[in-house]
Amino acid sequence: MRITRVLSTALLALGLAAGPAAADSSPSPGASDDGKAPTRAGTSFRTATEIDQGQRATASGSTGDYLYWSFPADAGQRPTVAATVKLPASHGTQTWQIDVYDGLRRRQSCQYGAATRTAAQGTSSVELACVLRTVRAWSEPWADDPLPGTYYVRLTVVDLAAGDLGQPVSAEVRADSKHIGGAAAVDGSLAEPLVPGIAVKSGAEKDGDGAKSAVLSSIEPDDGWSSGWWSDRWVWTGIGGVLAALAGIGGYALTRGSGRPSRVPPNA
Repeated sequence: MRITRVLSTALLALGLAAGPAAADSSPSPGASDDGKAPTRAGTSFRTATEIDQGQRATASGSTGDYLYWSFPADAGQRPTVAATVKLPASHGTQTWQIDVYDGLRRRQSCQYGAATRTAAQGTSSVELACVLRTVRAWSEPWADDPLPGTYYVRLTVVDLAAGDLGQPVSAEVRADSKHIGGAAAVDGSLAEPLVPGIAVKSGAEKDGDGAKSAVLSSIEPDDGWSSGWWSDRWVWTGIGGVLAALAGIGGYALTRGSGRPSRVPPNA
């Protein structure tokens, strides 16, 4: 399909761009081997700390830093990203902002939630939230719809007094999602989820190489990536078909009558 080929080309371009860095790729900062929540944040898209949905990550930094995390989101999910920034005891008015980007690094608008908030002088903390639109299994190339893959969270201060620059702060970030199901289902699916380097990995597997180091992001949903074609909409469609058939049989039974009319001669 033409649309699928266009999106696959975008994936390949993303994978090739990440390819040269695959050899020196390393686990994200602060990610622990024993499954504990990360305690540091990345400083760019490439070094974004990976977190699972439902996992609360913490990080320390300074006002003016860009803090990055990444998490997976699959088709049919409506992600919610919440962040809490603990401010120093003495500070002026500050405005903090949380941005969410998809696997193509397109900034996704918040459906609702306070993604930008201003903390008045002396406020101890500021809370931010961004509820994204439902992730679609497939979309037109010109659309900006959320698609399955890696999502990046960026937290930073966007307005503050010069005297507050560099003051220590701490942040907590959590990503969750609500499964919408068949109500958000669409026909079609991506060839691969929008995960950095996955196009390089797919090409290596086809060639029999099987190299996994090309994938710069190792996170995925607990039950794996969905194929995109199955949803509970198929169940309701099947139930509707059965009910329609039963209604047709019942209507025929009511309208056919009890047999031949008595006024019709037996030999007619």
